[in-house]
Amino acid sequence: MSRFHGVQREIYLALADSLSPHYYETTHQFLFDILLKENIIKAAKLLNDKRPDFSPFVTSKFNPTFWTKTPFGYSLKPNVLPSNAISDIYNNSSEYGFECETAVVLIFYKAVLDSISNRSFNHLFQKLLVWDWSYDRDLGIYTESGNNFIPGDVVYFYNPDYDHPIWMGENAVYLGRDLYFGHGIGVKTSEEMIAALNTLRKKNAVKSAYLMSQHSRLNIRYLAQFSTPF
Repeated sequence: MSRFHGVQREIYLALADSLSPHYYETTHQFLFDILLKENIIKAAKLLNDKRPDFSPFVTSKFNPTFWTKTPFGYSLKPNVLPSNAISDIYNNSSEYGFECETAVVLIFYKAVLDSISNRSFNHLFQKLLVWDWSYDRDLGIYTESGNNFIPGDVVYFYNPDYDHPIWMGENAVYLGRDLYFGHGIGVKTSEEMIAALNTLRKKNAVKSAYLMSQHSRLNIRYLAQFSTPF
C-alpha cells in the first residue's frame, strides 16, 4: 500500500474495504485498474472545469473539424486520429455541447487515452460514434447492481417525476468522499445532487430523485493488455 498516494490510495482503500470482491488475474491488472480509476476521476474533474454546454441532441454540437453529425450521433471524420478527437473535447470545450450520458462515455474514452499509448488507443477506437450510451465494444462498459461504490465508478441518480426527459436522471462519476460529478449539474454531494434533480421535476411531483444501487465500470482485464508494464 505504501506505493499509493493521494487519489490512488483512496481507490486502493475503497477496493480493500469493499464488501464485493474484486478479482485480478495479475498484479499488472490490479495496478492498471488503480491508474484507470484515477484517470476517470481526473477526466471528470477536468470536464467540470472546462464546462462544455449541456445540450439535448437537437441543439448539440461537436467540433466539425473532427466530427460529423449523423442521425445516430457524432462519427469520427475519415483520416482523423481518435486520440486527437477525444483530446479536442477537452482542449476546445466551447465547440461542444452534449448531455450526461455522452459526457460519461467521453470521460471513459479520455481516461483510457491517458492510461494507454496513443498508438494503442488509435488502434482500438478507429471508428468512433459518440452519443448517449453509444460506444466502441473495446471500451467494454458494463453495469452491475450494488452500492459498494469505488472512486471512478459511474452511478445513476434517478428522477422518477422528471419534467423534461433530459432530466430523467443524472449519470455521475463517483469522485470519492460522497462527491459526484454530473455534466449539467457539476460536482455535488449525493444529497446536493438529489436536491438539484428535485428542482427539475414536473408540477406537483411527489417522488424524490434517488441514487440507484448500481455502478458502471470498464473491462480492465481487456484494456490492461494495452498498457505498459508498471
